[in-house]
Amino acid sequence: MTEPPPLPEGFAVGHWSDLAGGTGCTVVVPPPETPGGVCVHGGGPGTRETDTLGPLANASEANAILITGGSAFGLAAADGVVRWLEEHERGYFTPFGRVPLVPAAVIYDLPSGEGNVRPGPEAGYAACEAAAGGVPERGGVGAGTGATVGKVLGRERAVQGGLGYAAMITGTGHTVAAIAVVNAMGDVIDADGSLLAGPRSDGAAVRSSELIAEMKEAPEYRVPEGNSTPVCVCTDAALDKRQCSIVARSATAGMGRAIDPVFTPVDGDVVFCLASGRGKPEQFAPIQIGAAAATVTAAAIRDAVRQAG
Repeated sequence: MTEPPPLPEGFAVGHWSDLAGGTGCTVVVPPPETPGGVCVHGGGPGTRETDTLGPLANASEANAILITGGSAFGLAAADGVVRWLEEHERGYFTPFGRVPLVPAAVIYDLPSGEGNVRPGPEAGYAACEAAAGGVPERGGVGAGTGATVGKVLGRERAVQGGLGYAAMITGTGHTVAAIAVVNAMGDVIDADGSLLAGPRSDGAAVRSSELIAEMKEAPEYRVPEGNSTPVCVCTDAALDKRQCSIVARSATAGMGRAIDPVFTPVDGDVVFCLASGRGKPEQFAPIQIGAAAATVTAAAIRDAVRQAG
């Protein structure tokens, strides 16, 4: 398999993993003062500070993005990311000091390990210390440690999810990369439409969308346990805050290509977008970068289950 292009210059990704605990966290650290945007499509998100990326919020930057296991408990890992950023003098400028802004999203992985082990501040700090450029480590690592997919028949018939990465270079020479943590209720679909990962029935993978459509009543457990696929898109193109959210929204098309069903009431699907380019944004930029973001998002989702397998 061909190695994807590295992260855009100045971006770094770091992981903290607890294999025994079945959980972990991943941090994306962009260059200072990088604008960010977000799009929340799933019905069950667990997030922090996503409002700071909204069009009405005063701040335009995100100093780091955290994707973490541990469900809502794992949001505590953001405190460690904040501490690391403060020590490195990164944050939103105020007259009395820089305040680190760390939007975050969680996955529900509590049944994957010991259950009472969740990423906390030290885990978030350690992920920052481990952050590096290049091509991130992928598979069952960081926030993808306890991820699973295809849970419509229950966790015992699900398959391993994970963390994936993909990137491409646009015709204008900009890098567009995506980091995806795949913990979906639905299946992962390959580029040719075939089933890449889905629940097991009688030893074979089956399609969740077909199973759901044919059900005469809800499963005994009523609805699958918590799920989500958080994604962070990184680019060195120049985009303003509004355009970052447009790109994040465009990237959700990639989720629709690679996950089926997607955006369900029990999936907390979230896409962040960080854009480090300087200068006046071009009007065409969010169209081109958004199209590329959808492509690499779909590829990163597929990469996650391939690497985990």
